[in-house]
Amino acid sequence: MTNEQALELANLNLEKFKKRMKIFGTSEDESLTEILAASFLRLDSLINPVKPESDLIFIELVFERSRYSYNDSLEFFETNFQPDILAQSLKYAEVFNDDTP
Repeated sequence: MTNEQALELANLNLEKFKKRMKIFGTSEDESLTEILAASFLRLDSLINPVKPESDLIFIELVFERSRYSYNDSLEFFETNFQPDILAQSLKYAEVFNDDTP
């Protein structure tokens, strides 16, 4: 995922994230968009989803990471969500068969 793709996804999901966080107004939109974009990039690097824009569990993890970042607790995110991140990454893992003739 490129920075541009992450920013596009962040812009598409900004209002949903603000609603979830009960953030009203637009004064924090630029900062929230950057937080969401960084979360999309980080989780994309960990999970590598096929279609990040339509994977609801992936977006849920992006929102959770963004929430941790917004609340200055980002250092706890990966530890607290490690099972979820692992499950999602396994969902997209390629399986190689070494027993091919």
